[in-house]
Parts: sequence; C-alpha cells; structure tokens
Amino acid sequence: MRASDIAVQIPTVTLADPVARAVRVMGLGRLPGLIVVDERRRPVQVLPGTQVLRLIVPRAYQEDPALTRIVDEAHADLFWQELAEMSVGDCLARPKAKPVTVRAEATLLEVAGLMASVRSPLIAVVDETGSLTGAVTLDRLVSILALGEPDS
Repeated sequence: MRASDIAVQIPTVTLADPVARAVRVMGLGRLPGLIVVDERRRPVQVLPGTQVLRLIVPRAYQEDPALTRIVDEAHADLFWQELAEMSVGDCLARPKAKPVTVRAEATLLEVAGLMASVRSPLIAVVDETGSLTGAVTLDRLVSILALGEPDS
C-alpha cells in the first residue's frame, strides 16, 4: 500500500490567512494539525496541533506560565482572539521548518517512519511537482495498519 492509497483530502491554510481562520479550519475539521500551502498548493509547512497552539498563545504566556494564572476565566477563554487578526505567516517561527512531506508512492513504512521521527500526526502527500495531493493523519495510518486495508 502507498501513501496515495490512504491519503485523505483536508482543508489547508495559506501564510496570508488570518490565525482565526486557521484555528477554525483545524477545530471544525477535527484535524490533528494544519498544512500551510503556497499559491500553487505546495506545502510550506506542516503544523502539528501543538504547533498551531503555539501560533495562538501569546509568546509572553508561553515563556512565563505564571502569567496565565493572573488572567480571569472570562478573558482566559478568549486569549487567542488577541492574535486573530494576525496572519499565519506573521506567527510562524523563523526560520520556517521544512514541511513534512512524502511522495504519493511512499510505502506505509516510510510514512510511519517519518511520522515517528518528526513526531507529527500529519504528513502532506505530494506529487512529482511538489503539489499537495492529500494528507495522511496518524489516526488514518494506525487504523490502516491495524485493519490491514483502507476503509474507503
């Protein structure tokens, strides 16, 4: 079985998209992360869900967790909206990490090995031009490995 056999279509975001859109895409799609693409649908970055959280949690709270305890509950529930107008590109770390991708013909062992080594629950599947053709999620990969075949 190849990556293309188990890849699924998922919504993507661009560097220009607002962070608020990225959060909604991930949340509403119940995705384990996000794939950021360029204008030609080539992956620029693959962000596991924890990295998406890093986009939306203001840096001061990440660097000093004690600050989080002084924010009242009503405001704590809305913390991410402070960054809602910023773009995904504005919030990404510099330098950007190389996107986590595999070619469509990669074997399941290649996909699993990459997922394990980079600790990402999401891998972008690309064609020979580097354009996104789909994604393999950890949930999908483990289900396929456990069952032995895709469930369409």
